[in-house]
Amino acid sequence: MKYLVVGLGNIGAEYEGTRHNAGFMVVDDFARRNGVFFSEQRYGATAEVSVKGRKIILLKPNTFMNLSGNAVRYWMQKENIQLENLLVIVDDLALPFGALRLKPKGSAAGHNGLKNIEELLKTDAYARLRFGLGNDYPRGGQIDYVLGNFTSEQQEQLPARLEIAGDMITSFCLAGIQTTMNQFNNK
Repeated sequence: MKYLVVGLGNIGAEYEGTRHNAGFMVVDDFARRNGVFFSEQRYGATAEVSVKGRKIILLKPNTFMNLSGNAVRYWMQKENIQLENLLVIVDDLALPFGALRLKPKGSAAGHNGLKNIEELLKTDAYARLRFGLGNDYPRGGQIDYVLGNFTSEQQEQLPARLEIAGDMITSFCLAGIQTTMNQFNNK
């Protein structure tokens, strides 16, 4: 069985380590813990992990956030990935920092990356793992907040949250979405 796990983020050094790149951070950490490296491919950087006979293709789109659907659609077609084996990892302002929520489908909730994926896949019925950023920003400061760096306190907590997100990826691929949601959501 093959899975496509997509971490959403923006390419370029100026975005590295920013809150909006939480999806990139999750797949980077997962790749590192599994001893694999990303290589530049069409529409993004990819790495492959094998876990108990399951092939997991990690993808960091290089299309910029609001065109992420191009990369997702291309890699799903290229690797013949079924919709139920797609997992998109995305940052979420509506969740407290570090909260992790897996859902089988849902709205884009104003997230341009998810909007584009839904538009190109013509469905919102794909799994998404939301990584909470919190919403500690002044009115009108949303863009600066998501494109800003994590606080020093958040950076201390980040490795543990990334590890749990990685455990959720593994569980999604081995045990399925329902078991993973039951085990990990609200932790």
